[in-house]
Amino acid sequence: MMKSFFLRPIIWFFTGILLVSTLFACQPQQVAETPTTNTTATPIQTTAPVTDTRPIAFLDRQLSANPAQLPPLPYPYNALEKAIDAETMKLHHDRHHATYVENLNNALNQYPQLQDRSVEALLRDLNSVPEDIRTTVRNNGGGHLNHTIFWQIMSPQGGVEPTGEIAQEINQTFGSFEEFRKQFNEAGGDRFGSGWVWLVRNPQGQLQITSTPNQDSPITEGSYPIMGNDVWEHAYYLRYQNRRAEYLNNWWNVVNWQEINRRAQASRQQS
Repeated sequence: MMKSFFLRPIIWFFTGILLVSTLFACQPQQVAETPTTNTTATPIQTTAPVTDTRPIAFLDRQLSANPAQLPPLPYPYNALEKAIDAETMKLHHDRHHATYVENLNNALNQYPQLQDRSVEALLRDLNSVPEDIRTTVRNNGGGHLNHTIFWQIMSPQGGVEPTGEIAQEINQTFGSFEEFRKQFNEAGGDRFGSGWVWLVRNPQGQLQITSTPNQDSPITEGSYPIMGNDVWEHAYYLRYQNRRAEYLNNWWNVVNWQEINRRAQASRQQS
């Protein structure tokens, strides 16, 4: 009897330990995860509506990629001397723009089915372009599109202040043309490295000043480019060297407001 009396607390003690151990064993355990390496290339994020079929480079047609072709300048090389010298125009159009066209065609030759799509359609849906040529299409398709717009929105007869609907909308949005020009020049000057400064109609239907790096086009973000100035050094360096601000100021002397009015009207149309 005495032995049982002493053994009972010992049995209870070990029974308690066994119960506690059992309870802990039943709790869900966190297993450390082995870090994984993402070997898939990050897709290019765009917000452009893929169903948007509005022409961008030309107002009456999509920019063909079957094959892409270098459009002729709509004026002689020396026609824009008020802002851009003839040698720069020749190199810019005949070498730089031509290279974008050549590179785009070389990339698309690997996937003939893509040649049936317009340059606009390719840029609006870059994630549908095969990964191995996606960056090439983005850079060179964008360069082709951007420059095709650029030649049209300049003119030897350009340079006066805007008139018509675009003038009214600029005043309503920015307060005055002078304020708009100031903000446009600042955005072009602040673009680090190479790129473009734009007046676009954003997806909300509003005028907006924006800038893009390299040869990126605003259409990849769902905006319609109404006018844009090229701030790559090849656009101005022969005359202006590092004086980008001077180039930006002089550029207004050749702006083709008639064409910009047409583009502003086209930007209001539903896709």
